[in-house]
Amino acid sequence: MPESQRLRLWRDQIETELTENIIPFWQERTVDDEHGGFHGRISNDLKIDKQAGKGLILNTRILWTFSRLYQAYPNPDYRSLADRAFAYLDRRFWDQDNGGFYWMVDYRGNPTVRQKKTYGQAFAVYALSEYYRVFAVPEALERAEAVYGLLETHSRDPQNTGYLETFEQDWSVAQDQRLSEVDMDEKKSMNTHLHLLEGYANLLAVGQDERVRLSLRELFTIFLGHIIDPETHHFRPFFTEQWEPRSGHVSFGHDIEGSWLLCEAAHILGDKELIGLVEDTAVRMAHAVLREGLDADGGLFYEGDGSKITDTDKHWWPQAEAMVGFLNACQLTRESSFLAAAQASWNFISTHIVDTVHGEWFWKVTREGVVADDKSKVDPWKGPYHNGRACLEAMNRIDQLTG
Repeated sequence: MPESQRLRLWRDQIETELTENIIPFWQERTVDDEHGGFHGRISNDLKIDKQAGKGLILNTRILWTFSRLYQAYPNPDYRSLADRAFAYLDRRFWDQDNGGFYWMVDYRGNPTVRQKKTYGQAFAVYALSEYYRVFAVPEALERAEAVYGLLETHSRDPQNTGYLETFEQDWSVAQDQRLSEVDMDEKKSMNTHLHLLEGYANLLAVGQDERVRLSLRELFTIFLGHIIDPETHHFRPFFTEQWEPRSGHVSFGHDIEGSWLLCEAAHILGDKELIGLVEDTAVRMAHAVLREGLDADGGLFYEGDGSKITDTDKHWWPQAEAMVGFLNACQLTRESSFLAAAQASWNFISTHIVDTVHGEWFWKVTREGVVADDKSKVDPWKGPYHNGRACLEAMNRIDQLTG
């Protein structure tokens, strides 16, 4: 079979997964008709916890996903779900007194965690700017620009550059800076800066604000100067306020996701010299992940420490990002090893991560392929963004590869 035909068949498989498995799950299972918005937790076997809290990350990711989906497939049902997500965010998560979005509300929509986490605000910028891009709702752009202004005023470190992690409701710096219980209590992290880069790039694309352009350029300086290790080509995960590295852990999923997000943001910024530098860096990062993080079955390990794998579990989102990141590296280099790795990622996903019985994807499997039933299908961290976006990105990139 010719290579182009094989790639088109692969693309069809990805589109089928997106349109017949992932998206119907979110349409049919997650809408909370009783209390508004979307359910905060659903188990692998579809048990809905109707009193689960509703997180900012889940709801912004739903908003981004259905906005982007409508751009690809102008289905009025997708518009309806995007509108629902926007209205719920604006009505239930927005702090009318201090500005910014709460981290968590209860099942009725009352704020329970009023902190302003920079990571969450970044996702709000990303989702709101996408909603504005697709539907031209001016209030969405106004909210995105307001959050950008709040971050630049309260979160940005004018002395050392970069952004602090966590704030109280009134934007005073929180004593505990951790994003979650698994993170280090440090003032700055790769993860937050990666999604700020993603959000600011999307905001620049729709608004062409020169202030945002300068902020995005500074983020590139931070990534190239502090976050990317020039010797290992991995992201460093945590830092002090003065950008002193605090951990040697390697997150293979963030590395491969970051490799393509950096390229996308550089093209939005439009600096040819920076684009060349970033693309070279992205290829080096993809090579490092391919060499060190990919198992023989095509699955991406979760974490290492530079010398060995420290967590052999295979979570849903690194597999999704691996498919896109390796495709991006293939487009940049035309190296067959990257294309093979992307296809291996898809094969692993379709064999082990896709839930063919109840829909959507499992959170993770062990190296032996055992599904983790203690993790939910939907929760404050697990939405349709990683896998939905990966399918859309992969389809588009395969189209480009096949001409």
